Amino acid sequence: MTNLKNKTVGFLAVAAVLLLGACANQMEPAQKAIAGIDSAVSAAAPDAGKYIPDQLAAVQKKLADLKTAFDSKDYATVLTGAPGVLSEAQGLLGAAMLKKDEVVKAMSAQWPAMAAAVPALVTSVTNRVAALGKSKHLPEGVDLAAAKTGIADASALWSKAQAAFAAGNIEEAVSTANDVKAKAEAAAAAIKMSLPALAPAAK
Repeated sequence: MTNLKNKTVGFLAVAAVLLLGACANQMEPAQKAIAGIDSAVSAAAPDAGKYIPDQLAAVQKKLADLKTAFDSKDYATVLTGAPGVLSEAQGLLGAAMLKKDEVVKAMSAQWPAMAAAVPALVTSVTNRVAALGKSKHLPEGVDLAAAKTGIADASALWSKAQAAFAAGNIEEAVSTANDVKAKAEAAAAAIKMSLPALAPAAK
């Protein structure tokens, strides 16, 4: 009976050593797998965060789960799941570029209409501000100072939007044009000026 007990203890000891060895053998490849995914996600993050944030978040969640498994020494789970997550991480950059192309095309199509409407809006508000500036008695509720500041900012921003478009940066051009429109509308509101509706700019 004693011999059987000793053999059982010996077997368990050998099994434990083998298990520890297997874990040690799996730890390094699991660590490398996580590092590879981390690198792919980091490379894609700037564009993916802007154009496909949901996809990026999904991959980051899977990466976090793998890191949790690694911290728990569950290296087998890491090695099983890592290839699929790596494939998704490597696909982020391409997916982001495709989405960026769609956005740029949409903005490029919208720019001509904005380039015609926004300057006309700024000019209209500027002229109204100038006219009110000559008035001795402003209508009640009119904030001429705020309107002057707002329309001056709008005019400066429009120059920036045009420069961005000339440089081929359509995203910045449209984004800045949106800011111009918002400032011009705020200036108009400050002087109680009604404005015609403009088509919304692409986002």
